[in-house]
Amino acid sequence: MSVEALRSEDLRKIYTQRGAPPVTALAGVSLNVHRGERVALLGRNGAGKTTFLKIASTLLRPTSGTIEVFGHDVGRAPEKARPYIAVVPQEGKPFFHLTPREQVYTYLRARGLGREVARSRTEESLERMGLTEFADRLAITLSGGQRQRTMVATVIATEAPLLFLDEPSIGMDPFARRDVWESLRNLTRRGSTILLTTHYLDEAEALSDRLYIIERGEVLVTGTSEDLKRSVGGTLKVSLAGGARVVESFRSFGSCVADGEHLTVIVAPERLGELMELAVRSHLTATVGPVTLEEAFLRVVGRSINED
Repeated sequence: MSVEALRSEDLRKIYTQRGAPPVTALAGVSLNVHRGERVALLGRNGAGKTTFLKIASTLLRPTSGTIEVFGHDVGRAPEKARPYIAVVPQEGKPFFHLTPREQVYTYLRARGLGREVARSRTEESLERMGLTEFADRLAITLSGGQRQRTMVATVIATEAPLLFLDEPSIGMDPFARRDVWESLRNLTRRGSTILLTTHYLDEAEALSDRLYIIERGEVLVTGTSEDLKRSVGGTLKVSLAGGARVVESFRSFGSCVADGEHLTVIVAPERLGELMELAVRSHLTATVGPVTLEEAFLRVVGRSINED
């Protein structure tokens, strides 16, 4: 069996439709996820993250390339890969006629867990996700965030060797998001491996041991969040409202990224004073802060993660 929990080589997915040009969703994605890791696929909407997870979780066939889960070829033998994985799909919702308690317990029983283990894990996961108060309410009466928490509770209760989570905290309030993060950290401490997609930069930074930035179906860069932030070339960022029109005036200070009319400049501390003087002369409002993962994303992709 492979030492990797997940490995893909030159994975491609092209959608074709009669009368329309082909659409490339994945353009040769090669990546690996080690056992016990938390790895994030970070990218804008439409970058190819969900397509990759659908293929990895046996829900979609690739056009070409290979992908393996614990050494089992997902395309050739999906039935051998499925027992190792559990999935929170982005569009997934609990069954409307079940309560969260019934949803989690039924799913665990369907995966072959015994009654006592299923009951114990159900109660534990509901408590972790802050759902005990709502555990016996029909899913149709729950809020969107509560339904999403139910889906996460269902999957973490499996304690599967490999968990796929597609935008796991979407629609949740900040406190619920942090509950999800801590639950995922606990799962990897117990030996599970996690691959998640997200377009939340704080989520990728808080959760991932490593991350892959994906754009237009291709992996542009991989590394830890600290690696990517160091690659930007400075420790301070200066945000200049309306600065894109005079970007050439600031290029000598460091990396410059224009996002619409906004300009972000990465600068070393010793040149900050000089840059601020130029901003004043240019009648620009400037704000200063530490370099974050957002600047690394802008440098790599050239656009904000929230830009369509």
